[in-house]
Amino acid sequence: MRRTIFYVSDGTGITAETIGHSVLTQFDSVSFDTFRLPFVDGEDKAHAAATRIKTMYAQSGARPIVVNTIMDKRLSDIVAESGALMLDVFAPFIGPLEAELGAPRSQRVGKAHGLNDFTEYEARINATNYALTHDDGVDVNYTDADVILVGVSRVGKTPTCLYMALHYGVKAANYPLTEEDLDRLELPPRLVPYRPRLYGLSIEPRRLAEVREARRPGSRYAELRQCQWELAQADKLFRRENIAVQNTTCTSIEEIASKILSELGIERQLF
Repeated sequence: MRRTIFYVSDGTGITAETIGHSVLTQFDSVSFDTFRLPFVDGEDKAHAAATRIKTMYAQSGARPIVVNTIMDKRLSDIVAESGALMLDVFAPFIGPLEAELGAPRSQRVGKAHGLNDFTEYEARINATNYALTHDDGVDVNYTDADVILVGVSRVGKTPTCLYMALHYGVKAANYPLTEEDLDRLELPPRLVPYRPRLYGLSIEPRRLAEVREARRPGSRYAELRQCQWELAQADKLFRRENIAVQNTTCTSIEEIASKILSELGIERQLF
């Protein structure tokens, strides 16, 4: 079974897409074709969105589903003329919150992902710059690091660091374990002072070999045997040094980051 999903928003559509995707993953037996329609902030755009959705309805014969974060009810009603199933992300929360807070919603468009607090924005930018300058051991001064991810090459250290920086303002560095480190089975001296901030990442050997093969085809670096050895040695090191470790094979970046922050007791606001 295939169904069509439209994420429709008067802003970027990021909120609608994020929430919608989380819900859709609960339906394993259904395949979805998804489309994002951002910045539907006027009547002309709302009518255009409704026409596109209605056309898809006619072509597929299956009722489209709209995950909607448009704040203006007038525009939402126009989109609803498409005949789609309308799922308003904010509707269940706005009424109870208005009653509880004794204040009406502002209906400001795009506020969720706007530049509302320069201090928060600057914190994210600084954390992102930190992650980039401390990527793969380029800068080994970890004094200001909130967390240092440790693991062999290509286990997901860099994207996880960048995600934590962009979404939480966390200063995340990473250190790639070298063959010399793995041979010695000792924590590299430069990491010893920061032991409480260390967190290990691992992955299944075959998946690591696939990732490395795409990067360096035909190399010893990508051979399954080499990947198996490196991961086994890294696992021994993590156990010996009592470093928490997470397997990234079937885990999203969002979940990896959330578990790391939780296990290390790092509390940050989600931006």
